[in-house]
Amino acid sequence: MNKTQQQKVALVAGASGIVGSQLVKTLLQNEWEVIGLSRNALSHPDNIQVVNVDLLDAQNSAQALQPLSRITHIFYSAWVNAANWTEMVEPNVTMLRNLVSNIEKTAPLQIVSLMQGYKVYGAHLGPFKTPARESDPAIPGAEFNAAQLTWLSHFQRGKTWHWNAIRPGVVGSAVPGNAMNLAMSIALYASLCKAQDLPLRFPGSEQTWHSIVDHTDAGLLAEATLWAATSPAAENQAFNVNNGDIWRWSELWPHIARWFELEYAPPVRLSFHQLFKDYRTTWRELAGQRLMETDILQLNDGSFADFVFGWDYDMFGDGSKLRRAGFTRMQATHEMFFSLFTQLRAARIIP
Repeated sequence: MNKTQQQKVALVAGASGIVGSQLVKTLLQNEWEVIGLSRNALSHPDNIQVVNVDLLDAQNSAQALQPLSRITHIFYSAWVNAANWTEMVEPNVTMLRNLVSNIEKTAPLQIVSLMQGYKVYGAHLGPFKTPARESDPAIPGAEFNAAQLTWLSHFQRGKTWHWNAIRPGVVGSAVPGNAMNLAMSIALYASLCKAQDLPLRFPGSEQTWHSIVDHTDAGLLAEATLWAATSPAAENQAFNVNNGDIWRWSELWPHIARWFELEYAPPVRLSFHQLFKDYRTTWRELAGQRLMETDILQLNDGSFADFVFGWDYDMFGDGSKLRRAGFTRMQATHEMFFSLFTQLRAARIIP
């Protein structure tokens, strides 16, 4: 069996996250064999094989990964948090290194797909050049996404496999329980506002109200990731992946308010994290027997939303390189949010 005929076997690190969970579904829909990695979980909602491994432990990694001799593609969206950006570099590079260096020893590896973000452009530091482009010069200082790609690109030299790096905007997903799910935070907030007969007040500053943040539908992201993993045009390339449209919050927020049949109100800096704690009892009463989760903090703690609505500067990238290379799907961002809210309502996550 030659390389083009070979069964594609994906190893997904971070298979239960808002990025990885949708990627697993997309891979399965395209008839890939999929294996997930987890430090603790024994099962996955899509019933894929799950391998338990601590990627921070070199010996455990070698033992757990050695039997995976059929892997053709690694999709890496796992990460470990730390107290600050500097302390995040070493463990996150270590995890990637332990995975790739072990798999390539025994498997017919073709592609390593690394999930990144706009932090490689310095987005986490404050105002930065927008639109961010893949050709922008590197930013000095500690940042684990950039450090991972530096290691990966150097390690790949002279090898038969290739890498690609995927850089989404804020990812839109309906997966509950994930701290980085902005759509979930907005949906919970809007549901509370409706229950309290309050308008949907924008929770950021006046500067944030007029800023641009690009969004990336999780389904579109998964399809783009799959395209990059199978296209020669994507070999050893980085791509921004966004929906392809541009909105200011001042334009997008009224659309969101109308979907929930709410009036909207001018900006006031609010903390979703604090609001969700303040309204924990209110949500429990609102949920009653109708909703799947009576503890709002189990659905989302609001901290990532506070981070996003704290950006008082533009946060968007140029997604045209991806389209020029051959992936042409786009997604209207307001329709993405409407679809996610509809899914959350159908799943009885919000009323």
